[in-house]
Amino acid sequence: MSASPHLHPDEIRHLFAQAMSRMYRDEVPLYGDLMDLVAEVNAATLGADPALAARLQRSDALDRLDAERHGAIRVGTARELATLRRLFAVMGMQPVGYYDLAVAGVPVHATAFRPVEDTSLARNPFRVFTSLLRLELIEDAALRETAAAILDAREIFTPRALALIERFEQAGGLTADEAAEFVAEALETFRWHSEATVSHATYQALLAAHRLIADVVCFRGPHINHLTPRTLDIDAAQAAMQARGIDAKAVIEGPPRRRCPILLRQTSFKALQEPVRFPAGDSADAGTHTARFGEIEQRGLALTPKGRALYDTLLARAREADGAGSTGDYASRLAAAFTAFPDNDDTLRREGLGYYRYALTEADRAEPSAVTRLGIDAAIAAGLVSADPVVYEDFLPVSAAGIFQSNLGGDEQRAYAAQANQAAFEAALGAPVQDAFALYAQIEQASLAAVGLAR
Repeated sequence: MSASPHLHPDEIRHLFAQAMSRMYRDEVPLYGDLMDLVAEVNAATLGADPALAARLQRSDALDRLDAERHGAIRVGTARELATLRRLFAVMGMQPVGYYDLAVAGVPVHATAFRPVEDTSLARNPFRVFTSLLRLELIEDAALRETAAAILDAREIFTPRALALIERFEQAGGLTADEAAEFVAEALETFRWHSEATVSHATYQALLAAHRLIADVVCFRGPHINHLTPRTLDIDAAQAAMQARGIDAKAVIEGPPRRRCPILLRQTSFKALQEPVRFPAGDSADAGTHTARFGEIEQRGLALTPKGRALYDTLLARAREADGAGSTGDYASRLAAAFTAFPDNDDTLRREGLGYYRYALTEADRAEPSAVTRLGIDAAIAAGLVSADPVVYEDFLPVSAAGIFQSNLGGDEQRAYAAQANQAAFEAALGAPVQDAFALYAQIEQASLAAVGLAR
């Protein structure tokens, strides 16, 4: 059988992630400083924690640590979202999860496009958090109609990108040359364009409705608003940003610092104020726009539905105390609330709060039947099986909203009354989103089967 002439989607995604990183470094030079800072923090953390280094080596995460990053974009119409789904499919990225940010004051709902297979995550886990503007949340009917008309008139994809997407769908893949061209064309959708497509007056009206609405509607496309390297110690990274005079946000979003990290913690440097040019003849032909920033993430254990329910309860307890949200002494309230969440892997695993990846150790390979005979807990205690946390590959709506709000340049703290509408989002997407819990459970079950056990 002859080899396929097509480049594997994992390789196309890897090329795209590299190209996106180079572009963002050029457009936002401070992002390059952030990458260097994170590399230094990660090297120091690994040097001080050999057990962590060994665990990352076992899970293949060590080699991809520098490449682990995500981006975020915001689009305005169902047509744009559905075409993005097709574009990301070329790179082996599927929509996973539904996120409603409207309840936290951000008029969007979202999904994350990412690889879902274990081998693909190991090759390159690049993911893009993709938000769809909810025009129905614009209260002013005339302004809502204006925004819809502006969005309907634009095309955010190049003709060649669209042609290559169709080529992929018809041929079942792209050649290496086609893939390189696809990456270059796809990048144009995410590039920053400093020319507004609307008048200064329209920009100001949309800005007054919500700064994110202006960001989505007033430009030629959904410029990537941040890229995110992965750190192994986000507290050290936050301190390093502050020490270097980088304008970091005050609060790290997500759970508090723990011995066993869970889910996702995020921080960022504040968004840049960038010059914007308005159409020729406008009375105000220049201004500034605040949108793009640099973010850092620390990823921990993927929680089961039981673990996630406990997390949500404790987070709400910390945020609702005295009605303070994430203001005031939030770090202390958060730490106090999370004393109720177990903080060692054995308890987390035994109580079914998180997903783990099981593997035979060198000690058991001479006698593989021992695990079946002993059972998983005894086999782990005897050193025959290792249990490593499955890394959380997704996002948290409250944290995402907190990052967005801190970088919009305004003081919006409203909460929209509309309820989550996953059905409407999936209709716009043109496909259902995948269940993240099911994906993590499959990883755990496959690893149990590989050591001769099943739950």
